[in-house]
Amino acid sequence: MKHILLFILFFTVLTASAQAEFNSGFKPIPARKFDAKPKKIPAPEFKDPQAQNTDIPSIKTPNVFDNTTITPKSKFQIGEEKSNFSMSTENKFGNPGDRYVGKMEKDLDQALTDAGLKEDRGQLVRKNLEFGNIYTGSSYFVVKCRDVGAIDGDLIKAVFNQNVLVEKMILRGDYQEFKIIFNEGFNTFDIEALNRGSLGGNTGGFEFYDAEGHLILSDSWDNLDTGFKAKFIIIKEDKVFTKGKKTIQKISK
Repeated sequence: MKHILLFILFFTVLTASAQAEFNSGFKPIPARKFDAKPKKIPAPEFKDPQAQNTDIPSIKTPNVFDNTTITPKSKFQIGEEKSNFSMSTENKFGNPGDRYVGKMEKDLDQALTDAGLKEDRGQLVRKNLEFGNIYTGSSYFVVKCRDVGAIDGDLIKAVFNQNVLVEKMILRGDYQEFKIIFNEGFNTFDIEALNRGSLGGNTGGFEFYDAEGHLILSDSWDNLDTGFKAKFIIIKEDKVFTKGKKTIQKISK
């Protein structure tokens, strides 16, 4: 028992001595203070081996859109104000299709005229139309007349050797006919326009047939003004003398 108490006493003295020595000699080491942030080391630069030769200048592909001598820059690019100048008289708030109406109406009129459904309102013919000399051995002609344009009320008068054969005829779409009987030698025949049709000048077509039913002449007058005529000269000769001679000697209109 004495030995155990001695051992405890010795161990207590030894521990107290060690703590006193340790507390008197220990000093903590302060952390190092840095004046500035550490510098970052740049990454090594990578160079293309093909671009090592600096003596050869680099080639840049030209952009034709940047060259105003080749492609002038538009004044209506995004961000620029649109020019207010215009030669057009149209209202910017109007119907865009209105600009095509005039042309469409013109094309329609032409199509109707070509189809014979409407007459061309061209310049009126204010002169007599000379259809030339007709030589024949026949004793008479059958004359057929009709309207060659739209049926718009064209009226004609037929005069043979200053005698009125037809006082007034309204031209239709089908042929109407009458007969002219010749005197020996020189004969005159006129078809006179008595009015203008409601769609333009007087228009008509005609055909002449001889006594044997042969077609002698087929032609027309177009856009005649009121009072002007289609004129013919018919020369009746004996068949012996007409042989080898042109039946019709037509003069330019």
